[in-house]
Parts: sequence; structure tokens; C-alpha cells
Amino acid sequence: MQTDRPRKKRETPGEKLHRLTEIERALWAEGRAVAGIDEVGRGPLAGPVVTACVCIPPEKLIAGVDDSKKLSEKRREALFPLLMAAADYAETCFIGPEVIDKINILNATKRAMETCAAGFGGDILLIDAVEGLRLPCPARALVHGDALSYMIGAASIVAKVTRDRYMVGLDEKYPMYGFARNKGYGTAEHIAALKQYGPCPAHRRSFIRGILEKQP
Repeated sequence: MQTDRPRKKRETPGEKLHRLTEIERALWAEGRAVAGIDEVGRGPLAGPVVTACVCIPPEKLIAGVDDSKKLSEKRREALFPLLMAAADYAETCFIGPEVIDKINILNATKRAMETCAAGFGGDILLIDAVEGLRLPCPARALVHGDALSYMIGAASIVAKVTRDRYMVGLDEKYPMYGFARNKGYGTAEHIAALKQYGPCPAHRRSFIRGILEKQP
């Protein structure tokens, strides 16, 4: 016998904003300026890893911010200019394939996070699950931080839009790989093209070695 389950109440934009700024509001109450850091592109076979550090003051918060993976491309693109206009600090950093191959993706991500945050003059940085960074102020690492912190969510959107736009531009140079569609991730289309045409300078050799070794 089927029973009707009570529907979960849909979160209003105001409730969502209140939830995502819970950590920030406690810090703002202490008079501390807060920024978030996040990365995009640790897993792709091609292209850079991109990090962003974003600080938006409490009086300029933009509704609709969330973990970039939960938002459509259209929504991320709409939020991007609003976030950039509202931010007191917004910097990105690219680390390319050659450096990723040389120092590994984790160290490349850490270097990019340190670089994009280097000019932040505030009081505390919130980071999505990465520790051991050399930063200009104290930091707090949060597991799944892009879904818990407004600032990390904002940084994830800025990093994602920045990297996606870069990969679309790269597609014009190397159209055979479908970078505009796959953003460098290992889709079936991308892997097939990689086997047919071989790698281009945008590919991470340390990521594709196994794919190329499997060729007949």
C-alpha cells in the first residue's frame, strides 16, 4: 500500500542565503573580512586547473549563489558579472598542464590557491577541503565547503566560469577534441579523438599516459 510522504519544504532564496552565510555571519559579527577559495579542473585530461579567491561584503551579497556544480551553465554565467561587480576582492589563477605534470595536480592546486589569495588583505579565508597552504591570513578548511559556505560557493562559480570560457577558446585552436563541450574532461568523444589525433599541448601527459598505452 502506497502512502503519501510529506513533501520536503522547498527552500526559499532568503532561507538558502541565510543557510549558506551561517559561517560568514559569525565571522562578520566579530568584525572579520572573509574570503572563500575554490578550484575547478582537478580531474580533466586537458587544460589548466583554475582557482579563485573571492570576498564579497555582507551588504553586497548576491542571491542564488551555490556550489557551481549545482547550477546550470546559464545561471553561472548570469551570476558571474554580478559577483565580480560586488566583490571587494576577486582573483583567479591558472596552472597549466606542463606544471601539473611536473609537480602533480594536488601541488598545482595548492600553488594556484596560494597565488590567487596572495593579495587578500582581510582576516580569514575559507577553503574547500585543502589544508597546508601558505596564505596571507588564517584559514579554515571545510569539507564540501562549496555547499556550506557562501564565499566558497562564489569562488567556485568564478573559477568555473573562468575555466569554461578558457576551454571554449581552446576549442577554436584544437577543434578535434570537443573542448567547448567536454571542457577537457575524459568523455567518450574526447578519448576517441585523443586516440585518433594524439595529444595536443593542452593535454596533461601524466593524465593520459594510460589511455595512449592502450592503443593497438
